[in-house]
Amino acid sequence: MKGLVFREFLEMVEKEYGYETVDTIIEKSEVPSEGVYTSVGTYHHSEMFALVTELSKITKLDTEKLLFTFGEYVFGVFTKAYPVFFEGKKSSFEILADVEGTIHVEVLKLYPEAELPTFSIEEETTDMMVMIYRSQRKLANFAEGLIHGCAKHFDEKITISKEYIEQDGTVVSFRITK
Repeated sequence: MKGLVFREFLEMVEKEYGYETVDTIIEKSEVPSEGVYTSVGTYHHSEMFALVTELSKITKLDTEKLLFTFGEYVFGVFTKAYPVFFEGKKSSFEILADVEGTIHVEVLKLYPEAELPTFSIEEETTDMMVMIYRSQRKLANFAEGLIHGCAKHFDEKITISKEYIEQDGTVVSFRITK
Protein backbone atom coordinates (compact mmCIF):
# COMPACT_ATOMS: atom_id res chain seq x y z
CA MET A 1 0.00 0.00 0.00
CA LYS A 2 1.17 3.50 -0.73
CA GLY A 3 2.42 5.55 2.18
CA LEU A 4 -0.07 8.24 1.29
CA VAL A 5 -2.86 5.96 2.51
CA PHE A 6 -1.07 5.35 5.82
CA ARG A 7 -0.38 9.05 6.27
CA GLU A 8 -4.06 9.86 5.73
CA PHE A 9 -5.06 7.16 8.20
CA LEU A 10 -2.79 8.59 10.90
CA GLU A 11 -4.06 12.09 10.08
CA MET A 12 -7.66 10.92 10.56
CA VAL A 13 -6.78 9.22 13.85
CA GLU A 14 -5.07 12.37 15.10
CA LYS A 15 -8.07 14.54 14.17
CA GLU A 16 -10.57 12.16 15.78
CA TYR A 17 -8.65 10.79 18.77
CA GLY A 18 -5.56 12.95 19.29
CA TYR A 19 -1.84 12.63 18.77
CA GLU A 20 -1.40 10.45 21.85
CA THR A 21 -3.62 7.82 20.24
CA VAL A 22 -1.55 7.93 17.05
CA ASP A 23 1.61 7.44 19.09
CA THR A 24 0.04 4.59 21.08
CA ILE A 25 -1.23 2.64 18.07
CA ILE A 26 2.14 2.94 16.33
CA GLU A 27 3.98 1.80 19.44
CA LYS A 28 1.64 -1.08 20.29
CA SER A 29 1.32 -2.35 16.72
CA GLU A 30 5.10 -2.76 16.40
CA VAL A 31 4.90 -2.16 12.64
CA PRO A 32 8.20 -2.53 10.73
CA SER A 33 8.03 1.07 9.46
CA GLU A 34 7.69 2.32 13.05
CA GLY A 35 4.93 4.59 11.76
CA VAL A 36 7.19 6.56 9.44
CA TYR A 37 5.49 6.68 6.03
CA THR A 38 6.51 8.64 2.97
CA SER A 39 3.71 9.43 0.55
CA VAL A 40 5.41 7.65 -2.34
CA GLY A 41 6.75 4.74 -0.30
CA THR A 42 5.17 1.29 -0.45
CA TYR A 43 4.36 -0.63 2.73
CA HIS A 44 2.83 -4.01 3.42
CA HIS A 45 -0.92 -3.90 3.97
CA SER A 46 -0.51 -5.90 7.17
CA GLU A 47 0.73 -2.66 8.76
CA MET A 48 -2.68 -1.08 8.14
CA PHE A 49 -4.42 -4.03 9.78
CA ALA A 50 -2.05 -3.81 12.75
CA LEU A 51 -2.72 -0.09 13.21
CA VAL A 52 -6.48 -0.51 12.83
CA THR A 53 -6.47 -3.41 15.29
CA GLU A 54 -4.71 -1.29 17.92
CA LEU A 55 -7.10 1.61 17.28
CA SER A 56 -10.00 -0.80 17.72
CA LYS A 57 -8.67 -1.82 21.15
CA ILE A 58 -8.53 1.80 22.23
CA THR A 59 -11.82 3.01 20.75
CA LYS A 60 -13.81 -0.20 21.31
CA LEU A 61 -15.04 0.11 17.70
CA ASP A 62 -14.71 -2.97 15.53
CA THR A 63 -12.08 -2.97 12.81
CA GLU A 64 -14.70 -3.20 10.05
CA LYS A 65 -16.33 0.03 11.25
CA LEU A 66 -12.97 1.77 11.52
CA LEU A 67 -11.98 0.76 7.98
CA PHE A 68 -15.37 1.92 6.69
CA THR A 69 -14.97 5.27 8.46
CA PHE A 70 -11.48 5.64 7.04
CA GLY A 71 -12.82 4.97 3.54
CA GLU A 72 -15.38 7.75 3.92
CA TYR A 73 -12.71 10.08 5.23
CA VAL A 74 -10.26 9.31 2.41
CA PHE A 75 -12.88 9.96 -0.25
CA GLY A 76 -13.16 13.51 1.07
CA VAL A 77 -9.38 13.86 0.89
CA PHE A 78 -9.41 12.60 -2.71
CA THR A 79 -12.00 15.18 -3.78
CA LYS A 80 -9.74 17.97 -2.57
CA ALA A 81 -6.45 16.50 -3.77
CA TYR A 82 -7.67 15.36 -7.21
CA PRO A 83 -10.57 17.61 -8.24
CA VAL A 84 -10.00 16.84 -11.92
CA PHE A 85 -11.53 13.38 -11.42
CA PHE A 86 -14.80 14.97 -10.33
CA GLU A 87 -15.13 17.67 -12.96
CA GLY A 88 -18.32 17.25 -14.97
CA LYS A 89 -19.49 14.29 -12.88
CA LYS A 90 -23.06 14.53 -11.64
CA SER A 91 -23.49 11.35 -9.60
CA SER A 92 -21.72 8.73 -7.56
CA PHE A 93 -22.46 6.13 -10.22
CA GLU A 94 -20.53 8.19 -12.78
CA ILE A 95 -17.47 8.23 -10.52
CA LEU A 96 -17.75 4.57 -9.52
CA ALA A 97 -18.09 3.46 -13.14
CA ASP A 98 -14.96 5.47 -13.97
CA VAL A 99 -12.63 4.02 -11.32
CA GLU A 100 -10.93 1.48 -13.59
CA GLY A 101 -11.07 3.46 -16.83
CA THR A 102 -9.68 6.74 -15.58
CA ILE A 103 -8.85 6.99 -11.88
CA HIS A 104 -6.76 3.83 -11.57
CA VAL A 105 -5.08 4.56 -14.93
CA GLU A 106 -3.94 7.94 -13.61
CA VAL A 107 -2.86 6.50 -10.25
CA LEU A 108 -0.68 3.96 -12.07
CA LYS A 109 0.94 6.77 -14.07
CA LEU A 110 2.00 8.38 -10.79
CA TYR A 111 2.77 5.13 -8.96
CA PRO A 112 3.52 2.38 -11.52
CA GLU A 113 4.32 -0.13 -8.79
CA ALA A 114 0.98 0.39 -7.00
CA GLU A 115 -1.06 -2.77 -6.49
CA LEU A 116 -4.59 -1.48 -6.83
CA PRO A 117 -7.81 -3.35 -6.22
CA THR A 118 -10.03 -3.87 -9.23
CA PHE A 119 -13.64 -2.84 -9.55
CA SER A 120 -15.94 -4.10 -12.24
CA ILE A 121 -19.50 -3.00 -12.86
CA GLU A 122 -21.64 -6.09 -13.37
CA GLU A 123 -25.00 -4.37 -13.62
CA GLU A 124 -26.20 -0.78 -13.67
CA THR A 125 -29.50 1.07 -13.92
CA THR A 126 -30.31 4.67 -13.02
CA ASP A 127 -30.85 3.75 -9.35
CA MET A 128 -28.89 0.52 -8.85
CA MET A 129 -25.35 -0.68 -9.46
CA VAL A 130 -23.61 -3.98 -8.78
CA MET A 131 -19.89 -3.50 -8.37
CA ILE A 132 -17.39 -6.32 -7.81
CA TYR A 133 -14.33 -5.60 -5.68
CA ARG A 134 -11.24 -7.79 -6.05
CA SER A 135 -8.12 -7.45 -3.91
CA GLN A 136 -5.72 -9.71 -2.10
CA ARG A 137 -5.64 -7.08 0.65
CA LYS A 138 -9.19 -7.86 1.77
CA LEU A 139 -10.17 -4.24 2.42
CA ALA A 140 -13.80 -4.42 1.33
CA ASN A 141 -14.93 -2.38 4.36
CA PHE A 142 -12.56 0.40 3.30
CA ALA A 143 -13.96 0.20 -0.25
CA GLU A 144 -17.49 0.34 1.12
CA GLY A 145 -16.58 3.50 3.04
CA LEU A 146 -15.20 5.02 -0.17
CA ILE A 147 -18.50 4.24 -1.91
CA HIS A 148 -20.46 5.90 0.92
CA GLY A 149 -18.11 8.88 0.83
CA CYS A 150 -18.72 9.19 -2.90
CA ALA A 151 -22.49 9.20 -2.40
CA LYS A 152 -22.16 11.80 0.36
CA HIS A 153 -20.11 13.98 -1.97
CA PHE A 154 -23.03 14.02 -4.40
CA ASP A 155 -25.59 14.36 -1.57
CA GLU A 156 -27.14 11.01 -2.51
CA LYS A 157 -28.76 8.60 -0.11
CA ILE A 158 -27.71 5.03 -0.84
CA THR A 159 -27.93 1.59 0.65
CA ILE A 160 -25.29 -1.04 0.09
CA SER A 161 -25.69 -4.75 0.44
CA LYS A 162 -22.43 -6.64 0.54
CA GLU A 163 -21.96 -10.26 -0.48
CA TYR A 164 -18.70 -12.11 -0.01
CA ILE A 165 -18.17 -14.06 -3.21
CA GLU A 166 -14.92 -15.40 -1.78
CA GLN A 167 -15.28 -15.97 1.94
CA ASP A 168 -11.73 -14.77 2.58
CA GLY A 169 -12.79 -11.27 1.46
CA THR A 170 -10.74 -11.13 -1.74
CA VAL A 171 -13.85 -10.86 -3.94
CA VAL A 172 -16.89 -8.96 -2.73
CA SER A 173 -20.05 -7.83 -4.52
CA PHE A 174 -21.58 -4.47 -3.60
CA ARG A 175 -25.19 -3.84 -4.59
CA ILE A 176 -25.62 -0.08 -4.39
CA THR A 177 -29.15 1.32 -4.48
CA LYS A 178 -30.16 4.98 -4.56
